[in-house]
Amino acid sequence: MAVAERILDMVAAVPAGRVATYGDIAARAGTPSPRLVGRVLAELSDDDTPWYRIVRANGTPAAHLLDEQCRRLRSEGVEVSGGRVDLRRFRFRSP
Repeated sequence: MAVAERILDMVAAVPAGRVATYGDIAARAGTPSPRLVGRVLAELSDDDTPWYRIVRANGTPAAHLLDEQCRRLRSEGVEVSGGRVDLRRFRFRSP
């Protein structure tokens, strides 16, 4: 399985109402690069992958997607306060 496929599988595994960081996804996919995760998500051509559940290490959404990402997260019950998600509360920890 290609790295991009593993990344997308890991993103798809983040349940509604939870978030993961780019670094979390990189680690689960077996790649050392959170930037690669961002690149794979930026090149998505479908809307089936829950890209909006992936945030920066400090809990902030991507600046250019802020409104859309926050809207989608809030619709799943994830609170975004001060432009940031509380990772202690909403971070997904895979078993």
